[in-house]
Amino acid sequence: MTEEEIPTVRGGQAAKGRSGPPKALRMSVELPLWRALTGYRILTLVYTLGLVALSYRKYEHPPAAAAYMGALTLWMALTWRRTTSAERCTRHFLLGDLGFAVGGILLTPLVDTHARIMDGAPTLPSIWTAGAVLGFAIKGGWRWAAVASSAVAVANLVERQELARDTIHNVVLVWVASVAIGYVVEVARASERTLARALQIEAATRERERLARDIHDSVLQVLAMVQRRGAAIGGEAGELGRMAGEQEVALRALVAGGLVSPPRGQRPDGAAAAVPHPAGEPGPDEVVASALSAPAPEPDGDGPCDVRALLAPFAGAGVTFSEPGAPVTLPAAAAAELAAAVSAALDNVRVHAGAAARAWILVEDEPRAVIVTVRDDGPGIPEGRLADAEREGRMGVALSIRGRLRDLGGTAEWVSVPGQGTEVELTVPKGTAPEGGRRGKARA
Repeated sequence: MTEEEIPTVRGGQAAKGRSGPPKALRMSVELPLWRALTGYRILTLVYTLGLVALSYRKYEHPPAAAAYMGALTLWMALTWRRTTSAERCTRHFLLGDLGFAVGGILLTPLVDTHARIMDGAPTLPSIWTAGAVLGFAIKGGWRWAAVASSAVAVANLVERQELARDTIHNVVLVWVASVAIGYVVEVARASERTLARALQIEAATRERERLARDIHDSVLQVLAMVQRRGAAIGGEAGELGRMAGEQEVALRALVAGGLVSPPRGQRPDGAAAAVPHPAGEPGPDEVVASALSAPAPEPDGDGPCDVRALLAPFAGAGVTFSEPGAPVTLPAAAAAELAAAVSAALDNVRVHAGAAARAWILVEDEPRAVIVTVRDDGPGIPEGRLADAEREGRMGVALSIRGRLRDLGGTAEWVSVPGQGTEVELTVPKGTAPEGGRRGKARA
């Protein structure tokens, strides 16, 4: 594998509602190696031509040496682009390249004098031969490199007709270097495939979480409302409510990743369908206020947006809103996601703290981040209840709040003491936007 198509984490097209495959990032750890090989072959050809030119009159058959170098130069002129990428570097080309190298080595005794050969004179292709072996190493790994370097080693031994020290030294050097480079290439390919798979999984996970947030903020709440209302009305409406409850359970298990498989007719936590939801999900008929409430305001355009304008509509008889005197700006998409997370936090206050509970929203504009704190005077959350709710498939906190902040590069922290209320601190770094590039909505 020389190039991997790796889906980027920024799912811009899908996020903006446009069809088509996700964008891909073309990358290859081998590309610099192919470029280096191309440069090496060209430079070593120039060096070999100069070496032959300087020793031209010393050859026993100078025209034969010149003819070989002319053929080698023509071969390089016709095939130099073959080593610019793995697709162009075919097996037939590699065999031809190796043939020129081995042929030049075996031709040397016919062109040069025996005395010069015994004195250690270079072969006709000289160090250009290493380029042919390195092509095998980059293309096929260390096994191909071992075969090619062995062929060159045999040719060198035949050319010298003895086991001279310098010959053995050069043979071992080429063999070790080519095998080592081939092994490094194989490791790089394996790492590239692992990285590609990891990015694919990350992109799929983020898209799943985005869809799960939308489902939680709309479909699950509506199904819960239908179930409650149907049970209260009875008759055919009760049967419809029971079916809605079963679908809610199945959908919740799917959103949670299939970790929950509750019995038919029961909620994921094993409780009866009429029992209120635990923390992180709407429960009895109060769900009507959440499911049918107006969506959080959305910013206009894609430029900077004043967070205060999005959070101010949440203020009311039971909610106090405190803001700085100056605008608190974030990118529009990030501001919308932050407002959606605040809306989800207020939903939890309405559902779990009771109708008489009060809530306070505080906006702080720090130099590097925007911090929004949502506090209530309700009964608080028992220790470990949020983790239990996530394991049971109740993803309100995990997705609608914590998931949104994570996509913004921020954090969501809970401080809750039983009997003393709950405080949620939402922190968003400035200059960030959701990785999907979409605007989050508090309600579908």
